Amino acid sequence: MSDRYGGQMGWARREHQICLAHLIRNVQYAIEASDAVFAPGLKGLLKRACAIGRRRERLADATLETYEADLDRRIDRLMALVPSHPAGDKLRTVVKKTRRHLFVFVQNRDLSATNNGSERALRPCVVYRKITNGFRSE
Repeated sequence: MSDRYGGQMGWARREHQICLAHLIRNVQYAIEASDAVFAPGLKGLLKRACAIGRRRERLADATLETYEADLDRRIDRLMALVPSHPAGDKLRTVVKKTRRHLFVFVQNRDLSATNNGSERALRPCVVYRKITNGFRSE
């Protein structure tokens, strides 16, 4: 699981899931920059994927396979669109590069769609570091 930070990409030995929450934030930027073609559809798709992830524990493996195939078909259709703004073009390039890492969590129940849980766990350390101006401060 990563937020697409370059140093984290390629570490996974088997399956690498990128954080959809971070990607949704980038999608929102493209929407606000006026991409009305690619970004809105991608935002809906990513939110759908996150919703599937939240219900995943109650779903059968066959149902998850069907959902993953549907997500793949939907992203195929989105990738065929031409964004209406350079921010949408940049977003489309990111999705093209990381596509195989978007929906790994659907069938791998050990992964989540976002890394929000780990970021919440790190928050006290980050706040402490900012308040004290670093861990090595007196």
